[in-house]
This record gives sequence, C-alpha cells and structure tokens, in this order.
Amino acid sequence: MTIPSLSLSRRSLLGGVAGAGALAATAGGLSLLSSSAQAAAPLAGAPMASALRYKVGDFEVTALLDGYLDITPEVVVGYEEAEGKRLRDRALIEGNALRIPVNAFLINTGERLILVDAGTADALGPTMGRLPLAFKEAGVSPDQIDAVLITHMHPDHLFGAVDADGNRVFPNAELILPEVDNAFWFDDAAMSGAPEQFKPFFVGARRAADAYKGSQTLFSGDKEILPGIQAMALPGHTPGHTGYVLDSNGETLVIAADVVHMAVYQFENPDWGIGFDIDAKMAAASRKRFLDQAATEKLLFAGAHIPFPGMGRVVKESDGYRFVAAGWPYAY
Repeated sequence: MTIPSLSLSRRSLLGGVAGAGALAATAGGLSLLSSSAQAAAPLAGAPMASALRYKVGDFEVTALLDGYLDITPEVVVGYEEAEGKRLRDRALIEGNALRIPVNAFLINTGERLILVDAGTADALGPTMGRLPLAFKEAGVSPDQIDAVLITHMHPDHLFGAVDADGNRVFPNAELILPEVDNAFWFDDAAMSGAPEQFKPFFVGARRAADAYKGSQTLFSGDKEILPGIQAMALPGHTPGHTGYVLDSNGETLVIAADVVHMAVYQFENPDWGIGFDIDAKMAAASRKRFLDQAATEKLLFAGAHIPFPGMGRVVKESDGYRFVAAGWPYAY
C-alpha cells in the first residue's frame, strides 16, 4: 500500500570513518602498545533502542517503536516554505523531509498488559512493521496482551493487529475501538467518496477489526475504559480519534495519539495539519485545545509521532508551544 505524497526515501546517512593510529609508549625500549586491536565484528543491522520503559504511579508504560516515515511539505496543510525551512534549519534537518516515528505504548497495570495501538505490519513499506522486534526487547510476547486499545483506525495504528493472512496477532486480547471511528471506516458511502489511494485504508481497517469480532468492544464518550484508563476525545484527524488518560497513584500520563504529527512544525504552528486529517479544521482545534491543557496542567503526555520514545511536556511560547522531552525513563 502506498501513501500519497509521502516520501519513503532510502536516504543515506552521512557517516564518517575515524582512523585511529596505534599509540605507542616506550619505557627502557619496551613498547607498551605495539599494534591496534583487531576486534572486527559484523554490523548488527538493526536498532536496539526500540523499547523504553517509564513508571507512571504504579503502572509501567513501555514506549515501542514500530518504525518511521518521511513526511514531505506537499502533505502539510497550511505549510509556508519560509517558515518550514527556518524550522528545519533550526533542527539541523537536511532536505525538506521530516522523519517521523510511529510509536505504540504498552501498559502494565500489575494486573493486565494493555497495548495502545498495534503498529503497521507491512502496510506502509519497509521502514515500518518493527513492533515484533520492540516486543522482544520489552520481554513480552503477543499472546500475553490482554487488551489492545486503538486510538483510531489508520494503518499505522491498527493494521499490525493482524498478520499477512488476516489472523489475529494478539490471540488472547480484546480489541477496544472508538465507536465513532469504527462507524466511519465501516461506512460504505464514506469509502465510495474517498480518493482511490485512500480506499485501501477502509479495506484494511475492516479486515483488522473483523478478525477480533468475537472479542471486540466499542466505546463512546470520555469514559473509563479499563481501571485507571479513561478515554479523551480528540476528533478531527479521524472522526473518532481518541487519546487515553492514565491515572495511577497520583500520577498521570496522556497518550495523545496523533494530536501532533510533525514536532518540528506543529508545536510552533499548531494550525498546520497533515493531509491525512479527515477534518483539518477540527484536528487543529483539538490540537490547540489539548496543548493548552497540557501546558496549563504541566501534563506528561506521549505521542505516536513525537520523536521516540515520544514522552514529554509542553510549554506555551508566544503564539505556539515548545516540547520538552521527558527525562530518564525509569528510576532504579
């Protein structure tokens, strides 16, 4: 499946090779170091930091990295070239593409293992679908998951719930979906009216949701979904786009899903959107409302597309905001 106007480029990383000469010291004619170490090893070829664990009250929350996508200006709603270049230059980004991660979050309440969003599988190309690797690093297997909470039914949040044959990846999990979002993606009129390149989104969403028909729950409103986890409506990106508020032992974390896609742009320019917003105006209103609340209440929040591990806070600055990454994830 190909996302329109989304660059999945294989940009080469600038690398440097540093040569180190042998350091020799002599004492009475004795060489203390006569040759360089010969400890060649094959390149690993895979990232290691794809699971980072945080403590939120009595909960453990593990950020999981599913991969990344490159976002180019043509899919940025409201984009202004001069401002975009200024922000990229300040962030030391070469070229005009922003590399954004796709994060999921695993919650261990002490009684249940709950996954928030299921990743992409093979729906969006070779840079995605790394959630199984993150699970291994976290020391968790898919059959241990008790519930999968979906923030919205886009490919990078839901399609990883099934394998290539349409079978459940999380065989013992209840799939929990926002009712408004589910209704939209199962609406034949909405699918018929969608551009051709977006129709596979509907097909894939239905396929993944249907695989869990026997253990599926739909919810509506800002209600408690599971003990200590409450829904927060953030509509616009999709009709039922939802965040989840975790409360445990006096501490709070909001998993705010796709309220921000492009950290480099949208904290300073919250009116800017992305071409995958179904209602761009409503998405911008939800974003500004949430960022105002987060800044006022100094909320710790997690974002699906905030640079991994996606955890931090936001402060108000002028007409926009500034993101402050969370500190060390876990106190020993």
